[in-house]
This record gives sequence, structure tokens and C-alpha cells, in this order.
Amino acid sequence: MKKTGASILLECLKREGVEVIFSYPGGAVLPITHELPNWDFKTILVRHEQGAVHAADGYARASGKVGVCLVTSGPGATNTVTGLATAFMDSIPLVVLTGQVPTPLIGNDAFQEADIVGITRPCTKYNYLVTDVRDLARIIREAFYIARTGRPGPVLVDLPKDITAGTTEFKYPKEVHITGYQPTLDGHMQQIKRAIQLILKAHRPVIYAGGGVIAANAAEELTELVEMLHIPVTMTLMGLGGFPGTHPLSLGMLGMHGTYRANMAVTDSDLLIAVGARFDDRVTGKVDAFAPKAKKIHIDIDPTSISKNVRVDIPIVGDCKRVLAKMLTLLKEEKGGDEQRWSLEAWHQQIEKWKSFHRLSYNQNQIIKPQHVIERVYELTKGEAIITTEVGQNQMWTAQYYLFDHPHTLLTSGGLGTMGYGFPAAIGAQVAFPERTVIDIAGDGSIQMNIQELATAVHYKLPVKVAILNNGYLGMVRQWQELFHERRYSLTPIGDACPDFVKLAEAYGALGLRATRPDEVVPVLREALRTPLPVLMDFVVEPEEGVYPMVPAGEAIDRMLLV
Repeated sequence: MKKTGASILLECLKREGVEVIFSYPGGAVLPITHELPNWDFKTILVRHEQGAVHAADGYARASGKVGVCLVTSGPGATNTVTGLATAFMDSIPLVVLTGQVPTPLIGNDAFQEADIVGITRPCTKYNYLVTDVRDLARIIREAFYIARTGRPGPVLVDLPKDITAGTTEFKYPKEVHITGYQPTLDGHMQQIKRAIQLILKAHRPVIYAGGGVIAANAAEELTELVEMLHIPVTMTLMGLGGFPGTHPLSLGMLGMHGTYRANMAVTDSDLLIAVGARFDDRVTGKVDAFAPKAKKIHIDIDPTSISKNVRVDIPIVGDCKRVLAKMLTLLKEEKGGDEQRWSLEAWHQQIEKWKSFHRLSYNQNQIIKPQHVIERVYELTKGEAIITTEVGQNQMWTAQYYLFDHPHTLLTSGGLGTMGYGFPAAIGAQVAFPERTVIDIAGDGSIQMNIQELATAVHYKLPVKVAILNNGYLGMVRQWQELFHERRYSLTPIGDACPDFVKLAEAYGALGLRATRPDEVVPVLREALRTPLPVLMDFVVEPEEGVYPMVPAGEAIDRMLLV
């Protein structure tokens, strides 16, 4: 029996385990939206296509599943580009389905035609233009396989209208065979043995954990390895939650806004063990001064990331979970069950001295400090909420003052730094986990970039909470202007042009709350958390508060501004 392309598409999505589709419809995808009511997918109508991709991204990060969104051709497709680039930089598995004009019209400048395959080649793991309905099932099968295997990433499938309206016999591929795409999962055993010998000889080792730990579901193996060897751990922004932030061996985040102890420990280390991290410039600072005394081990599933930015001594290409599991097996055999083979006491004493010298701190006075809001959010949620952030100061304060003990609980745009990401991502996370507390930490500038998705949250009764740190500025840019551009606040003051967020929330049918004094912060948070509605909380905070420590651009990470 023949089926339409639209029916084949939806059958393939079902077989791939898809439960939720974030969508904004249009003419080019009408055959698909016409067929959708015949299936039991949960469909979420967003208010902008960028919101659809970010919501699918948040869903994927929180759940560990592949996020899916469906949009129309032309501007619908081009509006997904920022979301695709965000997911690509952070290795998030998405399948983005775009409508396209009928194949005879492609290249004719038809109404709402855009070469979305060409546009998105640099910011997708792979993409497809389907030109034959007989290829559709195979392509969808491959798209999900590519998105979720190896180093995860977004895959775009462009669907001309005549393909989804056309018919063919349906045959679902049982296996996937893609020439040239065979991700290496098991690290080379000899390299793993070399790494272990180097680890056992080190006196000042540090583990540097990134988002690959979370993507590989390797948090348990990492924690076991750390506790076996008693090695301190620092995490990238994307790695927060991959190792418990409250653990005694956690150094917190490293890099431009990392903790003093983390940056000093990495700089003075004699062995740096990078696990699922890519030596990003916000981590390394001045590259030739990054961990200059250290031998470097790098475990990563993506061979192109190894020695790309920083030369390493022992590369191990493989899935973090599998490589760490092999390390644990070999260490247990070699150690004969002993908990500790050598002493790192002097190293831990030095780290405690750095910790005592400078701790994350702020002075709370009559005006609300943004760090105070983050700390109260942490206390009231007991660290168990799913937290999303926008980008800028709000993001860095969250990374510093909210201690993430579990993977998949911090959803933030790390590589691309996308303002407007956090709120739709929070919607995606809330869809994935309806019973959990989901909070977006936002700035008064970034929240306005996708504020239209408040209508989505209200419509679907998604009780997302948004904590706006309202300082009246584009805060991180203002901080750079203060420190490096003679305090010339060009284009950064936005206070006079900001809406009344309480009234805005009410206009959408949500709850709006405001705190202007420190003693109002906790009552506002408590009311928001017990309210079964979307809530915008407007915290009027210190206008010129800065994020510290801070490593100036181009400096070594041990050259921090501390106040």
C-alpha cells in the first residue's frame, strides 16, 4: 500500500521515538500539518521559528533525546539558522524539518523559496534536500542516526512540498550504512594505558571536564574515577553538572569568569586531563600560557577537536563513558582494590590556600545584588531545578553561584552565546519534564529577544519561571565598556526603553512579580515557585555590578581581575 510522503515522515518520526514536535506552520508544510492530527505526537505551536529550534534544543539538553522541530520554507527556514548554530556549537542533537517549494520551482526564485541547505551547511552536522519521495524514509533514518551518534549535532532535512504530497511504498530501513561516517567509540587501549601511567606519576593533576561528559552520560564514571584517584576537577560552562558542584574535589568553573582556585590550579598543574572538552578560547585565555607546566591527556569522540587549539601529549579518540569505564577497570586491576596509590596531600593544601585567598563573594547593601538572587534561587530549589540562562552577566553569575550537582540541569548557550536562548529552552525543558521546576535566569535585554514565547508557555500551561536581573543595561557589554572603553556606555543603557515586565506578563496571561529591595527577593521567589502559571519576576538590581573574577581578553587565565 502506498503512503504519502507526509505519512511516511510521521511514521519514521514515531519509529525514532519522537514524542514532541515544536512547530510553526506554513504553506510549504501543509501536507504534513494536514496529516499530523492522525498521529499522537505532542505538538507545540511556538510564536517564532527561532523559538521552535531553541525549545527543541532545551528539550534535547534536558531529556537527552533528539529534539525535533518543523517549520515552513523561506523565512520560516531562515529563522532557524541561529538556533541551528547554537546547537551546532554546543553539540546538541536536533532534527530540523523545513518546508521547501516544489522541486520544479527550486532555483526559480519562487515565493518563499530559500536555499536553506546551502545557508546552513556551516552550522549543521549534516543536511539533506529530499528530491525523491522514495528516499524519504532512508533520509529520516540517517538524519536521526547522525544527530545522536558520535559528536551529537543538528541535522536539517529540507522537504519540498511535492515530496510530502507524493506517494510511494513505505519501507523503513532497519540499519544505517553511511560511507565515511563511522564514529570511533572505544578508545585505543594502548593510549589509555599510557594515560593511566601518566596519571599515576602526577603530583599536581587536574581533570578538566566539558560538555562531552554530559552528552556521553559519563557523569557517574567521571565521579568514580575522581573519587578513586582524589584528583580535583574543574568544569567548563557546558560541563557544569557533569561533576557535582558541591563535591569537595570540585574547583568550579575555569576560564574567563572561572574561580580563582580553578584557574590557578590549571596554570600550576603538571597534568591536565581533558574529558569531553575542546579547549575553547574562553577557557584557555592566552593559549601559550595555558597549563604551561602540564602534560595533557585529551579524551574526545571528535578527532578534529584534539590538538586543534592546544597540543596534547596523549590523545584518546572515543566515547567518554566507554573510555572512562576502561580506565576504571584497568586502575582497579592495577591498584588491587586500594583506594589511593599515591599522595596528593601537598597539592590539595595548595588548592585550599588559593580557595582561602579568593572566594566568590559580593557585598549586599540596600540595592539587590544579582548574585543574591541566584543564591536565593539555589537555596529555595535545593539545587534540584532545571536552570536555563540567557547570555551575558546573568549566565556567568548563574554558573558561579548556582551549584549544579546533576547533568542535564544547566541549559545554556555556551559556544555561540545566543541571547534569547534561555526562555524558549526553558519551555522545551518544561515540556520534557512537566512536574519539575524550570527557571530561566535572564537579563532585561536578552529576555526581550524571544519574549513572544510567553504566549506559548501560557497557551500550553507550562509553569516556567523567569528571573529577570534587571540592571537597565546590556550588562556584559557595559562591563567591558567600563573596564576597557573609558566608561563610554554607547548603546548599552536600555532602562528607559524597557517595558514594565509585570504588566507585560499580565498582558500575556502570566503572573508578573517585582522586587526592588533585598528583603523582597525571597517572598517573590516563593510566590513564583508555588504558582502553577508562567511567572516573570522583575528583580531591580544594582545597575553597575560586575562579574568577577574576569580574565581580560588575550591574557593568561591566572591574570584575573578580582574586583
